[in-house]
Amino acid sequence: MPARPPAPLSPPPSVSPAVPASGPSRRAFLAAAGAAAAASLRPPALRAGVATEPPYAAEATLRIAAARPINAFDPDQALGSTMDELSPQSAAKIYTPAIIQASLSAGWGPISYRNHTELAIEAWHWNPEGAWSDAASDPANPRGYFTGNAPPSAHPIHRSYGYPLPRRGTTRDGGASRGYSRITDGDSTTFWKSNPYLTQRYTHQPDSRHPQWVILDLGAELPVNAVRIDWCEPRATRFEVQYWTGGDPMSWEAQYSPGGAGVAGQANGRWNAFLRGRNADGAPGSVLLRLIAEPLPVRWLRILMTESSSLACPGANPNGDPRDRCGYAIRQLYAGLLDADGTFLDYVTHTPDQNQSVTYASSTDSWHRASDLETRRVQTGMDLFFTSGITNHLPAMIPVAVLYGTPDNAAAQVAYLRARGYSVGHIEMGEECDGQYCMPEDYAALYMQAAQAIHQAWPGLPLGGPVFQGINQDITVWPDAQGRSSWFNRFLDYLRAHHRLQDLAFVSFEHYPFDPCNITWADLFREPELTRSCLQSFRTDGLPAGVPLMITESNLSWNMTEYMSEIFSGLWLADSVGSFFQYGGSAYYHSPIQPQPPNRGCHGWATWSNFVCDRNFKITGYTAEYYASRLINLEWVKHGAGRHRMFATNGTVTDAAGHRLLTTYAVRQPGSEWALMIVNKDPDNAHAVRAVFELPSGRVAAFRGPVRMATFGKQQYVWHGDGPHAHADPDLPPVVRSLPGGHAAVYRLPPASITVLRGRIG
Repeated sequence: MPARPPAPLSPPPSVSPAVPASGPSRRAFLAAAGAAAAASLRPPALRAGVATEPPYAAEATLRIAAARPINAFDPDQALGSTMDELSPQSAAKIYTPAIIQASLSAGWGPISYRNHTELAIEAWHWNPEGAWSDAASDPANPRGYFTGNAPPSAHPIHRSYGYPLPRRGTTRDGGASRGYSRITDGDSTTFWKSNPYLTQRYTHQPDSRHPQWVILDLGAELPVNAVRIDWCEPRATRFEVQYWTGGDPMSWEAQYSPGGAGVAGQANGRWNAFLRGRNADGAPGSVLLRLIAEPLPVRWLRILMTESSSLACPGANPNGDPRDRCGYAIRQLYAGLLDADGTFLDYVTHTPDQNQSVTYASSTDSWHRASDLETRRVQTGMDLFFTSGITNHLPAMIPVAVLYGTPDNAAAQVAYLRARGYSVGHIEMGEECDGQYCMPEDYAALYMQAAQAIHQAWPGLPLGGPVFQGINQDITVWPDAQGRSSWFNRFLDYLRAHHRLQDLAFVSFEHYPFDPCNITWADLFREPELTRSCLQSFRTDGLPAGVPLMITESNLSWNMTEYMSEIFSGLWLADSVGSFFQYGGSAYYHSPIQPQPPNRGCHGWATWSNFVCDRNFKITGYTAEYYASRLINLEWVKHGAGRHRMFATNGTVTDAAGHRLLTTYAVRQPGSEWALMIVNKDPDNAHAVRAVFELPSGRVAAFRGPVRMATFGKQQYVWHGDGPHAHADPDLPPVVRSLPGGHAAVYRLPPASITVLRGRIG
């Protein structure tokens, strides 16, 4: 059904100071912050313009190639927002009619549900009611693998939770800043265990096709000639101890460095076997291995495992769950110097916290216990999500757990949604697999298993991924045996080889383009090219032309920065959305939908949100991204109208360095109105444009009046991020006016501004 229209326009409320939340990370910030708008809140109106205009620095002719569209999209499917994890205190306040009405007033259409449990190495109980695989061993604390109940009950699901995995092998990754690895926790009773669904029993391939590994980071190059491995069962009976040469092998987020040098260095490095590092008859228990006669300077070590003992792990299900025997398990790992007299000097710090020597694991078993429940963060319950109105009465993007879940649990979740009759547009398979250091072949194998189970529960439901975290370019990993280092290319090849490419109905990724502490105004000029190269990399890697590309979570940066609330952010958002569709994107979700209080970040205080709220969660102001959102959703496109067509535009003004100061995005709305969204990235000067439409007949046309012109820029908005009371002043809405059209019409663009021109042509 059509999206609910935004709230009526009326004057903004008075602005009062706001107070901070703690913690700069986007995930932590989203969890800690909440919002509850006053019931009387209405978004600010567009202001009437003035008649006189100051001069402009330069003039450009915009030539719109109106003969052939370059893309087409329906805003009700293509322009949305997101809801992430929340704190328990804020969850109840967000899901109220007032806050939902305020959140939707930014104009975004559909919503994407974000799943933080996949980032935090947790099992997601999307339904608190369900069955444990081993409930009998300890009825007071059931354990094993959990499957939520698919049939709906009389108790609607309002909240759901994650369960940190007790067999974790990664100290920290793209989302896990709490918890620790069991490989270096100093506890001989705990252990890491790999994901059983990556073994032959479930992949139907030899285990050597999905080798599992653990990596140890010593923190600096140290002379190493020996390791000690305290195996648990199932142990590796065939494994190899390796060391790394090259740049940081775990720099999977280094695309944010200038030129992507970190990625290139990582992809060009290599793992090398120690001279005595190959083991074909792994013994049980604690094994001390002399790897080489003379010590080598080493920082990174890897245990690569390719064959398992297939013996049951401690605490195995007495009923004989085969998953207890699948994979590999390690209790503790040590590395250092072994003297001639047998004395072993261990460099590893063993402690059950984030101060331990850092380890990474290729996968983690999703086995857990009821007592592992994490209550400091909540995921919105499925029933509350779909009945609260936050979905805008449009099909929603819903995730299932893949990395730290089971196919049965994913299928049960989908079956539940289907039984409830909820409108689901797409299913995302896991979240941020690259941030969890999941190898492409492993993710593909898990993807295929989950897809098969889901399609049995709901045939034809569109599935997609891999939900990359904030990428600017192709993700590269350690080269495989064929020398291939492109993560996505290898993922596609795995699906093709197994005749399952049809299970990839769309490709999704997140977009957080800029380093929060190193943003400059010049980064605005980079955004269109970052978008183009990112989208093109997927096609270059072999993605078929008919598979849509979607940004399912986005903002200026992955951590807080004052630029997040400055006029910079509004210009960036308009440019990001426009360039995404210009270069062939299909759906863009901006994050987050709900208000947030200010928080300390690089350069000053800011907020992730479209709104600023105080300690009582009352909205006290609007941000540049809010006003930009309304220009995009209420002026540039028309929600509820249907499919819009986009056209290429030439013409700009450049500065002395060759930067394109003006970027223009042209759409034809259903009917006969055209809309041009023009971003003036010159912070100091106004510029002017003429608009010429090149028609299929070879003739040219222009706007024929009246032309609706809506403008928002630094003349309406200035952010003051100087502390807990950060706010915008002035904090004024866009200026709107009606202008005459014609071939001679010139439209002035104020400095640092977004302008939408809308009207008919002739």
